[in-house]
Amino acid sequence: MKDIRIVITGVTGRMGSLLVRMVRDAGGLTLVGGTDKAGSGAIGLDVGLAAKLGPLEIATVESLDKALEPGADVVIDFTTPEASVAHARSCAAKKVALVVGSTGFSAEAKQQVAAAAKSIPIVMAPNMSVGVNLIIEVAAQLAKRLGTDFDVEVLETHHRLKKDAPSGTALRLADELAKALGRKADDVRTARVGQIGERPKREIGVQALRGGDVVGEHTVFFFGDGERVELTHRATSREQFGRGALRAARWVAGRPAGLYDMSHVLQES
Repeated sequence: MKDIRIVITGVTGRMGSLLVRMVRDAGGLTLVGGTDKAGSGAIGLDVGLAAKLGPLEIATVESLDKALEPGADVVIDFTTPEASVAHARSCAAKKVALVVGSTGFSAEAKQQVAAAAKSIPIVMAPNMSVGVNLIIEVAAQLAKRLGTDFDVEVLETHHRLKKDAPSGTALRLADELAKALGRKADDVRTARVGQIGERPKREIGVQALRGGDVVGEHTVFFFGDGERVELTHRATSREQFGRGALRAARWVAGRPAGLYDMSHVLQES
């Protein structure tokens, strides 16, 4: 089988540069393009040098459309919601599959990515870690088994530079817990400033901590009378996000158009 041809966006970013290295070193994948944001000093540089690696004989470009010109099978995108929406449009126009690991999307931005997925296959997930996606499934199962007598809270911790809060993963956890418990989106509370009175029984609280260089931690608490159950995932390296993204890229290449998430990848790969 021929290698899957990969383009990476944001090659000077923490995840972008990591993905350049991981694709370079992976079997069955070939890097064919890389982009960086407008005004970046990396534009025109070799992608490998922009990512602080050895030369790869691929120029860093500003336009994803230009990066797709030599031919590509999958774009891997860990940038910003605004950039990811634009990248989704470019991929749809060029009929190139897309893996999106950006976080902090508004409802409108999600809808725009979903619109692009009518033309191409897109894997979109707030967290590409295999472990955390399994934790999301297990948390939903625990919620169903423990039932409505337990109060449910989600706590997430990330490094001081993370821009969105709560994390996309924490919100995804809360959403899946709400579905499992038959609750509504309004039952998910992301702030308690000024709250007075007893905790509502149906509430699912989501809290965020920021500090240091924490890669990512997520804990679901099930508080009962006389007992407590905790389910925790701790990421100690960004490489596990990269491994998940590469797994998603291998899976999505050649798939029918549609919006997929990591649960589809893990079930079938």
